[in-house]
Amino acid sequence: MKAKIIPIVVLIAMGFFLFNSCEDSTYRIYTGNSPVYMSYDNLRKAVKVEQNAELENPGKIYFKDNYIFIVEELKGIHVYDNSNPASPVRKAFVNLPGVVDISISGYIMYADSFVDLVVLDVQDINNIHEAGRIKDILPYTVPPADNDYPLAFVDEDKGVVIDWEVEKIKEKVNQDRNPYPIFWLKADFAAMSNSSGNSSGVSGGGVGVGGSMARFGIKGNVLYVLDQNTLKVFDITNKTSPVKHNDLYPGWGVETMYLTENTMFLGTTTGMVIFDISIPLSPQTRKFFSHARSCDPVIVDDTLAYITLRTGTTCGGSTNTLSVVNVKNINSPSLVATYSMTNPHGLGKDGDLLFICDGNAGLKIYDASDPKTITNHLVYTYPNINTYDVIPLGNVLVLIGDDGLYQYDYSNVLSIRLISSILTED
Repeated sequence: MKAKIIPIVVLIAMGFFLFNSCEDSTYRIYTGNSPVYMSYDNLRKAVKVEQNAELENPGKIYFKDNYIFIVEELKGIHVYDNSNPASPVRKAFVNLPGVVDISISGYIMYADSFVDLVVLDVQDINNIHEAGRIKDILPYTVPPADNDYPLAFVDEDKGVVIDWEVEKIKEKVNQDRNPYPIFWLKADFAAMSNSSGNSSGVSGGGVGVGGSMARFGIKGNVLYVLDQNTLKVFDITNKTSPVKHNDLYPGWGVETMYLTENTMFLGTTTGMVIFDISIPLSPQTRKFFSHARSCDPVIVDDTLAYITLRTGTTCGGSTNTLSVVNVKNINSPSLVATYSMTNPHGLGKDGDLLFICDGNAGLKIYDASDPKTITNHLVYTYPNINTYDVIPLGNVLVLIGDDGLYQYDYSNVLSIRLISSILTED
């Protein structure tokens, strides 16, 4: 029997059917968050100083030598001359993709830039420039996305993810996916204050001071960097060429760092970890003080630690409180008191004054001279600011909120007053 001749159009049709049947079995199409990439080459060429950049999405704050540095989350760093707190002057904007945290020793700034640790020379505010970089030292982390849609596959080889676009996505079924951590923005510094500089530039001495949401900290010639569950220890004897000395693992969900002279206090989602840093390059774990699951910044004043816990974040938990813990004996911390709050974030302390950023309940200022009756002594409240973090600077309080930076004169506790603000663009 002669074989039947199949018309070419039939072959094409069959091939199309088989191809699509195969394709449909290995691909899926859905609406989701599609990654927007920046190549590694472009990431590492991005550092530059710009002028007249507006404050849009403020993150963490830092102070050094009469300058205020405000992180524009994942975008860069705003620099203001704060010689006169009543009239801060915008000086520069440093374009730095992926930045969330900064810390300064002398006139050298350390900042994260997605997967890299970047070293910036800020001695001349008009000529801030990159002075060093350690590539691929930080974990691959992605920005927040629209929670109503799933995340598409992320291809690390294409670069870092700088944004997401909700769109139709076609991708292979069962494609390997890494559980990338999300940047902890506004959620998730702690050095000795040095405010003796002048407005001509950043001095070569001392370190700066930041708020309670720090993940970077400096002690002497050692830089500490938190990333998720790891404490990275860098030797910065050569300030522009950090050398990673060690990785420590204090536990999962480590969020914030606060340094005293010989002790490091880490805020985690389940408790406070205490390290002895009397030998800075070799931190030693001393104690873990547990608390309810929640996001947890911590500050310490003498023998007392102040911890805020809040809900509404990826940390989980159902607690909105301020806890006071006695840490006189760091081997045996003990709870002194716990107070209900609305949604507390960052906090700061100067003398008997305790400043708490209570989320959308605003800034609250307490007389904390008696740690057992703090909430009975509310000095001032500013309820119309969605607050995030504070730095008390000896009679001037620097506060960052969702809509910008505010400064208050608290030299007279009976007449605390707003003296200036830098507001975001609508």
